[in-house]
Amino acid sequence: MYTRKYLSAGLFVLLSIFMAAGVFAQQDVIEKRQKAMKGNSANAKAIKAAVESKDYATIETKAKDIMGTAEKIPDLFPKGSTKGKTKAKAEIWDNWDDFRKNAKNLGKAAGELAEAAKAKDDAAITAKVKAVSGACGNCHKANRAEKYSE
Repeated sequence: MYTRKYLSAGLFVLLSIFMAAGVFAQQDVIEKRQKAMKGNSANAKAIKAAVESKDYATIETKAKDIMGTAEKIPDLFPKGSTKGKTKAKAEIWDNWDDFRKNAKNLGKAAGELAEAAKAKDDAAITAKVKAVSGACGNCHKANRAEKYSE
């Protein structure tokens, strides 16, 4: 009887540990993606300032940073990572192909912005900054809630 009681208690503890590990793992991925998105936002702000001062090197570097982050975006949204402080909508996983396409479009737009900066083509830079902004906005409109879920 004691063996059964200890076995049940041990199983309960083990299951609790696994459940807690899952919650912590989800929170970790949410923190990583929030850090990546905040990095994109900071890079976009730096690009805006660099456009005004015609700092082509900064535009190119920050656009490449956004491009690199865009490649990682799908991996930052593993299926079901909606538990915790996140604004991610469930539609991300319901429309996964569209979500991946949005990330790819961001990467493409950022790459084109980097090329325009390298060429010091002000007209193309203006157009490509709008394209990057549009790629971010389109994805956020479809996949990001106004408020955090808990």
